[in-house]
Amino acid sequence: MDFLTPDLTPAYPEIFLLVMVCVVMLTDLIVGERRRYLAFFLAQLTLIGCAILTLTTFSSEANYTFSGMFIDDAMSDILKLMVYATVAAVLIYSRIYIGVRGMFRGEFFSLALFATLGMMVMISASHFLTLYLGLELLSLSLYAMVALQRDSTVATEAAMKFFVLGALASGFLLYGMSMVYGATGSLHTSKVAEIIQSGTIDHAVLIIGLVFIVAGIGFKLYAAPFHMWAPDVYQGAPTAVTLFVGSAPNLASFGFVMRLLIDGLGELVADWQGMLVILAVASMVIGNLVAIAQTNIKRMLAYSTISHMGFVLFGFIAAGENGYSSSLFYVAAYVLMTLGAFGIIMMLSREGFESENISDFKGLNQRSPWLALIMMLLMLSMAGIPPMIGFYAKLAVLQAVLGVGYIWLTVVAVMLSLIGAFYYLRIIKLMYFDAPEIDKPISTGMDIKVLIGINGLAVIMLGIFPQTLMGLSLYAIQQ
Repeated sequence: MDFLTPDLTPAYPEIFLLVMVCVVMLTDLIVGERRRYLAFFLAQLTLIGCAILTLTTFSSEANYTFSGMFIDDAMSDILKLMVYATVAAVLIYSRIYIGVRGMFRGEFFSLALFATLGMMVMISASHFLTLYLGLELLSLSLYAMVALQRDSTVATEAAMKFFVLGALASGFLLYGMSMVYGATGSLHTSKVAEIIQSGTIDHAVLIIGLVFIVAGIGFKLYAAPFHMWAPDVYQGAPTAVTLFVGSAPNLASFGFVMRLLIDGLGELVADWQGMLVILAVASMVIGNLVAIAQTNIKRMLAYSTISHMGFVLFGFIAAGENGYSSSLFYVAAYVLMTLGAFGIIMMLSREGFESENISDFKGLNQRSPWLALIMMLLMLSMAGIPPMIGFYAKLAVLQAVLGVGYIWLTVVAVMLSLIGAFYYLRIIKLMYFDAPEIDKPISTGMDIKVLIGINGLAVIMLGIFPQTLMGLSLYAIQQ
């Protein structure tokens, strides 16, 4: 029997990452407690290596391998480069935080890299099975990371909730995919699209499958009413893990939705568009209104994420190149803002103290004017106030959805954004107009100080000059 060796070139970054994860785990086993920093440096080198390989194999044309189950195109390369940069930033921000709490071990870095591998597979999948495998690899890594602080009952409870609801979401997705397979007889996204376009299939079975798939996507995108797990996981997980959960996986989720809903089920746009409108409005209403009542900053940012995901869905509702590219721009902007916000929360934390309450930000300007300034920029950006990147991201998705005639949806989104601005501005008021509750100085590493400065600068510069990131987003979608 002849065996055709698949072309491995498109998957070089994934293969390299898998090998390096093994190296990181073995290194952590061999070196002693004093040389644990080697795992950190190896993880960073791995991400740099993946970026070099991705750039080396970069092509504007789509390259398929593994019997058409894996694709390497411009969108996948750009999304992967964003993922590498995000994970590298997360590891730098987390370095001191996890060191103080006894989590600076190979497990943290190997799980982070395994999760990165899952994201890369999700982004490059062109087959329902590959999509599911990537999603599960990411999900299982995240469950383990949330439960990494074994002595914490809050973290264990959060991990259990995350696992149970995540498994339910995976079940929905798998059942939906099986219904699509039953209707079309294929699991390749491109073939599914062709068969649906031919009009020779049972539409009713396909729609039932589509409902389950959209419900599963709702879970993964934190979209209401499937958002229940997000606030508990954000609050219960160690802040370094919360930062990881709330940042890079959103880029992978965008790729996942593009492969599944646009590439595979794009012909059913009229059917899933209505479902996404309901998810988007529910997310913005619940996210913005419930966030106002929160006193825990991590829980508040979880509800903030839910409302931001409503805006991300706007781009998919618009169903066109402008819509998808504005969604990608929004996700990138959101990840940038989240990195900075959780980075500052970790900088305010110290041994035996978690800076988790909103009141912990009282008088931050008197303790550290630099951090207060960066946090103010991030909050203004999340609220969508010009000239921050958050303003342009909101403007882009609103223009896209307005372009396809959803005037009422645009009005609702603007009104809810105005309401939601309250809880972001409250943080600024606490930092600049309230007296600090503690006078403990804020100390952190130079690398983290530099990174938070770049983070804050990027939020304002990409808001003033958004053309580069928007052009990159449009290029990724068009190719």
